[in-house]
Amino acid sequence: MKVLANDGISKSGILALEKGGYEVITTKVAQEQVANYINENNVSVILVRSATKVRKDIIDACPGIKIIGRGGVGMDNIDVEYAKSKGIQVINTPASSSESVAELVFAHLLTGVRFLHDSNRNMPLEGDTKFNDLKKAYANGVELRGKTLGIVGIGRIGQATAKMALGLGMKVIAADSFIPQVDVKVEFFDGQAITTTIKTQSLESVFAESDFITLHVPAQNGYIVTEKEFATMKDGVGIVNCARGGVINEVDLVKALDSGKVAFAGLDVFENEPTPATQLLMHPKISLTPHIGAATGEAQDRIGTELASQIISILG
Repeated sequence: MKVLANDGISKSGILALEKGGYEVITTKVAQEQVANYINENNVSVILVRSATKVRKDIIDACPGIKIIGRGGVGMDNIDVEYAKSKGIQVINTPASSSESVAELVFAHLLTGVRFLHDSNRNMPLEGDTKFNDLKKAYANGVELRGKTLGIVGIGRIGQATAKMALGLGMKVIAADSFIPQVDVKVEFFDGQAITTTIKTQSLESVFAESDFITLHVPAQNGYIVTEKEFATMKDGVGIVNCARGGVINEVDLVKALDSGKVAFAGLDVFENEPTPATQLLMHPKISLTPHIGAATGEAQDRIGTELASQIISILG
């Protein structure tokens, strides 16, 4: 049986599938050619990340598909319910990349509070001629310890983020429409652990009380954060989005950054991928990454092997 991993798969995932008797194809097929390729090559399983979309047109055109797999959490690029109605199994790996995304959140937070995003642009240009000026410009950093982190969406990634925040000595508050409370276990290298309970509260109160805000929600029909929400936040708040583009109104974000209402933003996702707005890319108060939340070797290994085990379990 053939598996098309159109957005790539780890070597460990390939080996696990091949050991199970599957042929793995890692050729990158253009979106408009996916259906033809699947049919011409008798592909039974298609695996995607966030780039390839598996919509109704592909599902209808490819009666041989038995499984659609998403390496990662969100499945907004797959017509899940329609696929299931056609008898196709839809799988994902919700737990595999949580820590990787959470660590990227803190990479952006630590970058923002110490101006690393701007310093790393300016030191190569002016570090040898304006060292003291730059030292002065970046001298007003703040510490994360003792500050309040507001987590919007306390699912797996939100909980992984909470653990890291607690480890840094931050107060953690959270809003979630579906989870009233969660026990977060912070585990240490020597086997010791502490567990704390986070009771969720209203989104409005999280926005109002937080020193820093991080978003961990699926794709939305509308924005969660607009000019109205920015107005309710603390002056000098920091905000990070490693979830989905379209959660924050980017025009309103730039206004809030320019006014000083928001001290900095960290963005891994954008409304217009793969061509983010120039005003975001050039803004001195935004730390930027190109949608790499799950892009660690460890996460990709976990994703690949978990997809392989699910496929083998379903199809034998």
